[in-house]
This record gives sequence, structure tokens and C-alpha cells, in this order.
Amino acid sequence: MGILEKISEIEKEISRTQKNKATEYHLGLLKAKLAKYRVQLLEPTKGSGLKVGGEGFDVMKSGDARVALIGFPSVGKSTLLNKLTKTHSEAGAYEFTTLTCIPGKIEHNGANIQLLDLPGIIEGAAQGKGRGRQVIAVARTADLIVMMLDATKSGQQRTLLERELEAVGIRLNRGKPNVYFKVKTGGGISFNATVKLSHLNEKMVYHILHDYKIFNAEVLVREDITVDEFIDVVLGNRKYIKCLYVYNKIDSITLEELDKLAHELNTIVISCEMDLNLDYLVDQMWRHLNLLRVYTKKRGEYPDLEGGLIVRKGATVEHVCHAIHRSLADEFRYALVWGTSTKHNPQRVGLSHIVDNEDIIQVVKKK
Repeated sequence: MGILEKISEIEKEISRTQKNKATEYHLGLLKAKLAKYRVQLLEPTKGSGLKVGGEGFDVMKSGDARVALIGFPSVGKSTLLNKLTKTHSEAGAYEFTTLTCIPGKIEHNGANIQLLDLPGIIEGAAQGKGRGRQVIAVARTADLIVMMLDATKSGQQRTLLERELEAVGIRLNRGKPNVYFKVKTGGGISFNATVKLSHLNEKMVYHILHDYKIFNAEVLVREDITVDEFIDVVLGNRKYIKCLYVYNKIDSITLEELDKLAHELNTIVISCEMDLNLDYLVDQMWRHLNLLRVYTKKRGEYPDLEGGLIVRKGATVEHVCHAIHRSLADEFRYALVWGTSTKHNPQRVGLSHIVDNEDIIQVVKKK
């Protein structure tokens, strides 16, 4: 029996098993096996009988951030790329117009954002159908996923795409579980929890770890997690990526339907054909990428408000020093900062000071 057949058998057994207190332990073990086989499917070995390698989308990462456009065929991904960037991507009224990965560049608030137009994926992409494996491999390298959806079609399309991405270890709009997990060389399995667990217990943790041939480990659970989240921690190869759900073709639906879609979480409604709401989409990309723009200032001079440096939210003065020059942090004495991150302007700060958007920084070096 091949891996695909094994996955299908386990999925069938999970679907026909009733979910209650008596079966949650059995379901937990089935989910652990399912995740194990899916990893083997994505990273096949020579002895697995699956084809190793194959043509991928070799696109060099450039700019300050990378955004991947994902969606079913003919939802307007290529049209959006053409509207937002100076790149031309073939757009047509038929499906599978785009057959490879086409990169473009958005310039916004001084940042260069790489936008990737990926081929449309179909149901079963996680098993490799329709170049799905290559598409999803590129999506795992993105800082933000823009899921393009057709406003004129059913809401089932969003669920299907989320399921495909979930199957290959991409977790959308979720944080990493607060669990300390470390494999050791001896001492057995040590399990502790600082909160009351409603989905997980010690026996289940032991069996899941044994299923992955882990017999010595330390586990400390700091939040009430599910069995699936614990399996994600054990595997350690999950990607936690922010996602924007973008509904295109809003010019073809009623105002009531539009209002309902617009009020959904992390959702933006646009029309590529009529250029509706595209500027707001770019602004939301910037916000969800957690990018900040900071300005530098030389002593006795006005700040350079034309250029600016692009850093991530949570960046410190040390990160800014590295962005200016890699040796600047070694020669750093102190910095003067003007902006919303300070208590007064200017404030003398050290390397660990966290900067905010549009702060002005003057670095003073050692003599």
C-alpha cells in the first residue's frame, strides 16, 4: 500500500469515527500517523516509491518582504499582479493561463515588496496534483499569503484552499503554540503542564512521541493546546504565516453580499477590472507584513526624510545599525531618537531600544 492510499484510509477512518471523550485518544493517534505520512509525501525519500526532485520554481528572494498570491485558476491573480506592479503576467478568460511563477515588485512607503503570481492550484494540490507541490513550496517561503477568491463563487473555495495549505504544514493567521519541547539522549519522557489541558493528556503525549520513535524528551505545555498543535510542535517544520483573504470581482455581486464579505476577519474586497480598493489592499499588505520605516540623521543636519530604512516591527536600534553598516554596532556609543517610541524628544538610548514607525535616529560612535 502506497503513502497516498495510507493517507486516504486514515482520513476515512477519522471521518467515520464519532468525536467524543471515549474516542479522542484513538483520534489523536490517527492524526499523528496522518501527519507522519504527509511529511513523507512532501519530503519523499528514495525508498518511498515516490518521485524525488522534479522541476520547481526557482525565484530568488528580493526586496524587503515576499508576498505569494494563491488561489484557484482564473480568479484574477495575474490581473492583480499587472495592476500593482510593472511586470506583465499573461491574463486570460480561461483556466491555467499562468503555468510558472512570475515575480513582480511593489514600491510602497519606501519598501520593495516582492509579489509572486503562482499558478492556480486545484483540489488535491497537497498530494502533488496540478504542480501543487511546487506552488506550495514557494508559498512556505513567503512572509504573507494573499489568498485570491472569486466573490461570485461559493464560500467553499476558501475552505478548500485552507485545507490544502493545512495539509502541507502551513498555518494561517495562527501563532506558534507556547510549548517547550526538547529531544534528549536519555532520561525518558518528562511531561509537565502549567495550565489545565482539555484536549491533551500525558498518556496521549507518550504514545504520539513513541509513534515518532522519540523515547527521551522534555515537554512543558504553557497553554491549552489541541492534539494537532502538539503534533505540529513535535514535527517542528510548520510555517506560521499571516494571510489576507482577497475577494475579487465584487462588481458582479449585490451590495448585501459585498457587505457580508467585507465584514469577515482579515478580508479585503476588490475589483481588478474596475480598479476598486487596490490602494487599500497594498496598505493592508504593508500593515500585515509588520514593516516599519525609520529615518537617519547626521549631527547638525536635517534628517534624511527622502530615503529611510525598512525594518520589521519589534526591531531595535541594533537592527537599525546593522541595516546602515554591519560594523556600526561595534563602534556604537549611544543613539538619539525622535519619535513615538520615546518618552521625550530627543531621548538618549542604547542598542536594545525598540524603534517605532517613522522614528528619527542619530547614532553617536565611540571616539
